[in-house]
Amino acid sequence: MRRYERLVWSVARSYRLDTPDAADVVQTTWLRLVEHLGGIHDAERLGGWLATTTRREALRLARARRRRLVDGADDEIALVPAGDPDVDDALLRDERDAVLHRAVRALEPRCQRLLRVLSASPPPRYDTVAEALGMPIGSIGPTRGRCLQRLRAALGDLGWSDRDGVRA
Repeated sequence: MRRYERLVWSVARSYRLDTPDAADVVQTTWLRLVEHLGGIHDAERLGGWLATTTRREALRLARARRRRLVDGADDEIALVPAGDPDVDDALLRDERDAVLHRAVRALEPRCQRLLRVLSASPPPRYDTVAEALGMPIGSIGPTRGRCLQRLRAALGDLGWSDRDGVRA
């Protein structure tokens, strides 16, 4: 668990789940591992199996949450206190995050996966990333650099400058 914990958490958080939901996904992933322990024959492929299982669980949970919101569950709106000075900051942060996520979605899937996994805090070790994404360790850094350049360009196309995260 110690070896793959950061990988599992980073994959779960890459689906923009809040901490409690990501924790549920992580816990379910470990449960799935215990349930399927007898079917895992190659320990070297465990990282990939965990990453795939985490992705599936995160998607399942995200879809369930989205379905609840679409069905009219607006109880979260009532949680915002009237006149809260942090609301403006939160709205600006949410707008910035939405543009960032739109730019990330404009990238090719390989860049999306790599940047999402590497954006975990703390980032997973390169050997774990290489195993989970099926990439040579030596190509992770250069690929990350190219993906970040593409992300900057995509952000520019959306009207955001590279400096201070403000609209151009």
